[in-house]
Amino acid sequence: MPDHPHHSPLERAVLETVAYADIFSFPVTAYEAHRYLHGVQTTPAHTQDVLDALTCQKQLIRKGDYYCLPHREHAFALREERAARTGRLWAAATDYGQQIARIPFVQMVAVTGSLAVENMDRHGDIDYLIVTSPERLWVVRLMVVALVKLAARNGVTLCPNYLITTNALTIHERNLFTARELTQMIPLAGMATYLQMRTVNEWTQTYLPNADSVPQRTPAEMTGVNLMTTVATLPLRTPVGTWLDRWEMNRKIRKFQHNTPPAHEADFSADWCKGHFDGHMARVQNAYNERLTALELTPHHLTDSRKSLPPMSEHKVLFGQSYYLRFDQKLWDAMQPYPPLGT
Repeated sequence: MPDHPHHSPLERAVLETVAYADIFSFPVTAYEAHRYLHGVQTTPAHTQDVLDALTCQKQLIRKGDYYCLPHREHAFALREERAARTGRLWAAATDYGQQIARIPFVQMVAVTGSLAVENMDRHGDIDYLIVTSPERLWVVRLMVVALVKLAARNGVTLCPNYLITTNALTIHERNLFTARELTQMIPLAGMATYLQMRTVNEWTQTYLPNADSVPQRTPAEMTGVNLMTTVATLPLRTPVGTWLDRWEMNRKIRKFQHNTPPAHEADFSADWCKGHFDGHMARVQNAYNERLTALELTPHHLTDSRKSLPPMSEHKVLFGQSYYLRFDQKLWDAMQPYPPLGT
């Protein structure tokens, strides 16, 4: 592609947005280009004007309602194929999402990943983000895993790989990838918790200032916990439930430690279970920077992984040995490593 050193901020933002979608072989509509526009707040009309101009300049290719990068026209057919597959899976996603929502202590269920943006390939699964009450995350996860196994018998692959409690609604990995995941997830149940999560993560507006509303495909609110389930799980609402949650947390973390290779993006605690073992975020960020380079656009500050954490001054820092502290329950409870460390 020829060098275009005089792109306006809006033109650059549109190219960046289309380039990000290209990582997933996903041509965008004008609505999607505007909603997920990188770092520039504008109107849908202005976004459409720039899409038309870049198409005339052959910097984008248009087919029907979709736009993609030059030489990526094969993605148009992929988009249609994946949209059809997504349509067939949505019924299952909403059905199992409703069953998850009826589990006691579940405060929110949202579809994430490729299904949320109608881009499911033939190997895709149904990803969920689940929010629970405090001190019941691991109990909920245990019940969700039972549902996952039941769904597998019916040929449906569920992947509830991210659970958090209402104590952990604020996401501290602040970058373009996490902003996109937050703004494109589709709530199936727990709209009040969803809106609270969006409010406490207003930092996403820095990355995607036009994605401040609920996604277009969001369904009507689902029914929550039923009375029979509530009565059947009354013991879990006592201190026994708290003990069971802690026991299950320790058991699973030990299992992850022994059976799973270390993963930078995976993390576990009483308030979150982030089972991201495959380094997906890092691969996406690297692929995005490669596309910016191919477009002769310098990597943008929005992709800088150094901005993924809040300033260190906001946190206490505990210096300890290189062993993963969370896997030593005695040290974790004390939050004090063995001397001479622990300053």
